[in-house]
Amino acid sequence: MAREPENAMKNQKLILLVAIVLALASLRAFAGEVKIVSNSSVTVETISAAEVKNIFLQEKRMLGDGTHVEPVLQKDGPIHRAFLREYLDRTAEDLRTYYRVLVFTGRGSVPKELSNDAEVVAYVAGRKGAIGYVSAEASTEGVKTLAIIRGGNRAQRELIIRVEPDYPDTLKRLNIGGTVRLMVTIAPKGNVENVELLGGNPILGESATAAVKQWLYTTSHSRTVMEVSIPFDSRR
Repeated sequence: MAREPENAMKNQKLILLVAIVLALASLRAFAGEVKIVSNSSVTVETISAAEVKNIFLQEKRMLGDGTHVEPVLQKDGPIHRAFLREYLDRTAEDLRTYYRVLVFTGRGSVPKELSNDAEVVAYVAGRKGAIGYVSAEASTEGVKTLAIIRGGNRAQRELIIRVEPDYPDTLKRLNIGGTVRLMVTIAPKGNVENVELLGGNPILGESATAAVKQWLYTTSHSRTVMEVSIPFDSRR
């Protein structure tokens, strides 16, 4: 009979441990897993982290392409808090105080607040120039997802797996080489989502693109866009 209380206590500890693990997993899932979305009227495909901060703090009203943008917020919740940590470096209360000062001084207004990912997507899809944020798992049908460019050292993602491109024999025999420049979009999980040829021989560019799409980088809080240069030297 003495074993029953002991077993019950072990079960309670196990349940508590599982609850803690699930809670931590949930926090990790939300932390940094935020996508920046915009109305289709926005012509840019990328946006810097600094631009996101400036737009949502209403220090800028336009993107680099001259598009006037209107930021929209989610109401307080895991995604909102993750966005604030990742891009604004403020707490929810800090941001509310900041907007109150903007309104009081006549320098800005409080952005529209929406309840969840679906409401943000629906609003952004129907409002010219609108820009907002949703969870990484949210459906973004009808809106654009903007890739994030980070400045300084944070722009760099460590390459874990590198696949070398094939050098077409014909081009190598003809001593046709050079450097291929690619714009690479890296997903938060580290896989390469998109590759765009910026310069170089188009045939070598196809080979380089096929290789880079198999590369794997370290994980990050958001998408990263970076330029990659791949040399093709026929003398090697």
